[in-house]
Amino acid sequence: QVQLVESGGGLVQAGDSLRLSCTASGGTFSSYAVGWFRQAPGKEQMAVAAISRNGDKIYYEDSVKGRFTISRDNSHNTVFLQMNSLKPEDTAVYYCAADGSLVVSSDPSRYRYWGQGTQVTVSS
Repeated sequence: QVQLVESGGGLVQAGDSLRLSCTASGGTFSSYAVGWFRQAPGKEQMAVAAISRNGDKIYYEDSVKGRFTISRDNSHNTVFLQMNSLKPEDTAVYYCAADGSLVVSSDPSRYRYWGQGTQVTVSS
């Protein structure tokens, strides 16, 4: 059983940066692909970025390409999401998810373990 805890969210202004962290406990973290997802009020959950077990395969949703960077530090059981040039439309609750059967996926239904989420609010 893997437990995931997100941190690093907050209230920032447009153009600012935030770094989200997803820290895992339990299981062998290096065996899990990890994805970041977000859900804005009234909208469906969507993938933001995902990374394979050893970081050699990465997915980015089109709207965040060039602004967001996903990375992982398996020695510290942590995946990061560096978010630069934030926009008001990035406002959402951000969740990390992990699964041991994936290479990398943008489909939330394929992830077994989920964190509780962290709020990111970007003001204009």
